Order: sequence, then C-alpha cells, then structure tokens
Amino acid sequence: MMIETDGWLPPWQQTWALLDAEPAASELGAVLAAWSEPQRHYHDLRHLRDCLNRWSAWQHQAKHPGEVALAVWYHDAVYLPQATDNERQSADWAVRAMAEAGLGGPVAERVHTLIMATCHDAPAATPDARLLIDIDLAVLGAPAPRFAAYDADVRQEYAWVPEALYRRKRAEVLQHFLQRPRLYVTEAAFNELEAQARRNLAAALAALGG
Repeated sequence: MMIETDGWLPPWQQTWALLDAEPAASELGAVLAAWSEPQRHYHDLRHLRDCLNRWSAWQHQAKHPGEVALAVWYHDAVYLPQATDNERQSADWAVRAMAEAGLGGPVAERVHTLIMATCHDAPAATPDARLLIDIDLAVLGAPAPRFAAYDADVRQEYAWVPEALYRRKRAEVLQHFLQRPRLYVTEAAFNELEAQARRNLAAALAALGG
C-alpha cells in the first residue's frame, strides 16, 4: 500500500527535532500505513491528525513536548479491536523506533509510560501523561455531529459484538466517564471541552437506554 507522506512530514520532522534525533527513513511510511489499516474506523488517520492538532495547540503545557508528540504518533500505532495489548505493542514500537534513532534511557522510558497511560485504567501520574490523555479524549468534547460520528465509528470497530452486549458495555464505559469529577485534567482542555463532553456523553448514554 502506497501511503502519501508529504502532508505529514512537517509535524513528523518537528517531533523528532524536539528530541534532537532522526528516525529511520522508512519509519513515517510504516507508521502511517499502520494507522491506515482497514479495521480502523475511529482509530485512524483522522484521529491521529486531530491529536496532533491538539498537541500543537497545547504543547506549551508539556514538560517534554517532543516526548508527548512522539507518544501521540505512536499511541494507537498498533490497533486491533479484539486485542487487549494494543497500547503495550504501540509503546514497544515507539521504543524500537527511538532506539534506531539513538534514543533510549529515561526518554524512551517516559515515552513508553506515556503511551501506556492511554489505557485509561488509572489516573495519570505526570503532567505530560495528563496532557496526552486529554489530547486522546478530546473527541468526547467535540461538537455534537463530530461526537456522533465518533460514536458510530467505534460501533463499527466492534461490529462483531452482539448489539445487546455492545449497548451494555458501551453504556458502562460512558457512565464511567460521566462519574469522573473532571473528564479533563488540564485547564485548557477542561475550559474548552468539559461542558460539551458531558452533554455528548449524557445524550449517548440516554440513546443506549442507560
């Protein structure tokens, strides 16, 4: 599969420049090819672009902007809807790419930890992890039509799940988000997205009968 990389090259180069490193020449094509796989309906190049745009707007909040940017590029680089280790596989890929570029040690460890934070199974431990999670979840606070498209795309990714089971499990996920004191931890994300996200989630939950 031929992947057009030109439009993606500036942010890719910026990311690695922030880390004072240069990746393998074939790496961008491999990353974009992974994000373009046919099983993806939400976790695709559109999600990657949205996350990169959020990072661009919010990068001033990062302690290590290059590491957060790299985590954005790789956080869903491996995505199989029926798998349970996508984040770990993605994090391991990022570490391999960094090693090929001459980066390791604490930098690689932090990037790996950032990507693992997108499992959303525990509170983020660092400001950079909190920023990455807010970036990853920004779609929850999108305008209602975009949120509806996201919700439908997620259903497509889980098309093999029977409708009744999906509705029950999806309602549990949405309810979990709504029960948080704050959906977004960083001030920029909270101020911009929190209210709309709660409206979106409540409407989606109601549609599921939750």
